[in-house]
Amino acid sequence: MIERIVVITDTSCFIILDKISALYLLPVLFSKVITTPEIADEFGKALPDWVIIQRVQNSELQNQIKEIVDPGEASAIALAEEVKCDYLLTDDRAARKFAEQRGITVKGSAGVLLYAKQQKVIPLMRPCLDRIQQTNFRISQSLVDRLLSEANE
Repeated sequence: MIERIVVITDTSCFIILDKISALYLLPVLFSKVITTPEIADEFGKALPDWVIIQRVQNSELQNQIKEIVDPGEASAIALAEEVKCDYLLTDDRAARKFAEQRGITVKGSAGVLLYAKQQKVIPLMRPCLDRIQQTNFRISQSLVDRLLSEANE
């Protein structure tokens, strides 16, 4: 763990990092990794024991957000408003935009990989991005180029 950073993560980050065998990065980079029961269910398999599963207290807020984004993302955004966290980890464009409008700082899976490279947890980012591109997750070439530039690769 590099510094005390608390994140709430959506399903997409769990899925992508799991697909590229990089899920281990989360507890190395962040002091607390929190998610909701809805996201744990969406993930579809057991989450590692370092993931804290926490239910949203304000179900009314969660239901309001569900009108805009899917139920898992709504639960993550609602929880991010209840729990002091440094980042909401999500790759969904609508969820990112909505969370940012509410003052929540957002990082995506690629941003987690860039942070891992910057913290010297991984030596190179390119192999991870190459593995992502072999999945069904779409990442634009312009974003790949920008990330590699920021990673000095």
